[in-house]
Amino acid sequence: MRRQLLRRGAVLLVVVPLAVLAASSTGSGATRSTSAVSGSISFDGVWTGAEASAFGGVIKAYNKLYPKVKVNYKPVGDNLPTVVSTAVAGGNPPDMADIAQPGLVAQFVKKGALKPITYSRKVLLANFSPAWIALGTFSHKIYGLVFKASNKSTVWYNVPAFKAAGVKAPATWTQFTKNAGTIKSSGVPPYSIGGADGWTLTDLFENIYLRQAGPAKYALLTLHKIKWTDASVTSALNTMAQVIGDSANMAGGTSGAVQTDFPTSVNNVWESPPKAAIVLEGDFVPGVATVKSKPGTGYAEFPFPSINNSPASVEIGGDTIVAFRDNPAIESFVKFLGTPAAAAAWAAKGGFATGNKHMSTSVYPDATTRATAGAIAKAKYVAFDMSDQQPASFGATVGQGEWGLFQDFLRNPKDVKSIQSKLESAAAAAWKSGK
Repeated sequence: MRRQLLRRGAVLLVVVPLAVLAASSTGSGATRSTSAVSGSISFDGVWTGAEASAFGGVIKAYNKLYPKVKVNYKPVGDNLPTVVSTAVAGGNPPDMADIAQPGLVAQFVKKGALKPITYSRKVLLANFSPAWIALGTFSHKIYGLVFKASNKSTVWYNVPAFKAAGVKAPATWTQFTKNAGTIKSSGVPPYSIGGADGWTLTDLFENIYLRQAGPAKYALLTLHKIKWTDASVTSALNTMAQVIGDSANMAGGTSGAVQTDFPTSVNNVWESPPKAAIVLEGDFVPGVATVKSKPGTGYAEFPFPSINNSPASVEIGGDTIVAFRDNPAIESFVKFLGTPAAAAAWAAKGGFATGNKHMSTSVYPDATTRATAGAIAKAKYVAFDMSDQQPASFGATVGQGEWGLFQDFLRNPKDVKSIQSKLESAAAAAWKSGK
C-alpha cells in the first residue's frame, strides 16, 4: 500500500492506491443518549433539495440522542463559499457549515475563523482511516470531518436507450465515444450536460485529466506546479471536446446545455422516453433525480472509462463539516456525525458514500449504490476533486474562475488555447492572493 499526501498552503491532495477507504460491517463509536446537552445550532450547507432532506434524516437521528438541541440547517447551495466567506468577514458566521472545498477550509483556518474539533479525535480514530482524518487536518490539528464523500468517476445511462441502440457499458474511452455515435444515430442525443452548474464541467475535465495525464501531473496541476497552458491540459481539453464539441451530441444542443442545471441534466436521462442517454457525474446522481426510474431496468451506471489503458482511478469529492464556534451542543453534533449511525441515516437513502469503515455496506439501498461506493476501495488511484482544492475564487465561485471559464469552453470548445490562457491567468491570480 502506498499513500501520497501533498500539501501546499491551502491545498490537500490525496492520491491513494488503497483499500483503506472501504467500509466494513462492524460498528464503533456510538453516542449514548443524554438530555443534559441543550441549545441550538445554526448550520449553513451546500446540500439542497433531496440532499437537504436526507441530511434532515441525519439530524432526526441525532435528536433521538440529544432531544434538547435544535439544529437549524440552511440550504445555501453552490454559493456557500461566497455566503460563508461574507459572513466570516462580517463577524457573524454560522455555528457550523459543510464545505466542499479543502482550500476554503484552509483559508478559514489561516484566518483563525474555525475552531478545532480535536474533541472528536477518539470517535474519528475509531471509525475512519488516517487518510480520511488527514483530509480534515490543517496546521497539525483536526478542523474538519469529511462526512459525505462521493465517487465522482461514475457514468449514468438510460438502460432502454442503450438497448435500443444495441450498445453496452464501455470500459474504454474509444468504445465510449463510438457508443455515443451509435446512440445519436438511433435518434437520442448521447449526452445530457448540466452546464449551468460549472462544477459539472470541471468534474468531466478532471476525470479525463486524471486518466490521460496520470496522477502525478494531476497533483502538480492541482498545486499549480505546472501551468494550465501545459500540453497535458491541451490534450485533456481536446479529449473533453469529443463530448461537448458537437452540439448534436447534447440534449438541447450547446445553448441548451449551457442553460441546463445539474438536476435537470439527470432528469433528462431518467425520463421515458429520455431526452439524452448519458449523464457524466458522481454517485450522488440518483439522489437528485425527481423523475421516477428503477435502477437496473430504468437506469444503470459504469465506471468512468479508461483512457489509453490508464489504471482504475477514482476522483472523489467530500463535504467537510467545520465549526466556527465551540460549545457542548456543537461538540455533541460533531461527535455524532463521526459515528456509523449518522452515516447510515443518509446512506440508506442513496446518493451518499462514506469513509466510515464501521458502517455496513448493506445499508446502501441497492446494488448500484453498493457498487459505486465500493469502487472507491477497488481503485488503484483515488484523487480528491481538483477544483475543490484550488483557492475559492478560482475553483469554487459561481460564474468565475474554473466554473465560468469551463462554461465558456462549453460555448466554444474549439477555443482551446484561449481558454487555457484564461485559466492560467485566473489560477495565477488566485494563488497569488490565496483567496
